[in-house]
Amino acid sequence: QVQLVESGGGLVQPGGSLRLSCVASGITFNSYTMSWYRQPLEKQRELVAMFSSNYRTNYGDSVKGRFTISRDTAKNTVYLQMNSLRPEDTAVYYCNAKKGPIPSNEYWGQGTQVTVSS
Repeated sequence: QVQLVESGGGLVQPGGSLRLSCVASGITFNSYTMSWYRQPLEKQRELVAMFSSNYRTNYGDSVKGRFTISRDTAKNTVYLQMNSLRPEDTAVYYCNAKKGPIPSNEYWGQGTQVTVSS
């Protein structure tokens, strides 16, 4: 059974930092591209950051220079370090694991709420 379990969300003031974690189980972690997506209230889900199985990273334009994605293969964990947070970063953040184009090889976590507010 595949599980992606996120943690680290919460309430933070503008300009602050948070680190999200996602622990994966039930998959061959090194074979999967691990990503973070977010979905603000009443808006579409969007890609935040991606860390491919061949160690390439990609970021959404709105987070470049502020967020950093990393992965620890020994712990089957992907992280999202978020700095200089803004109110517009407020959203539910989801962990995603994907291997190739087949939909059955894509998995989602339950999401963790990040709220940036003073």
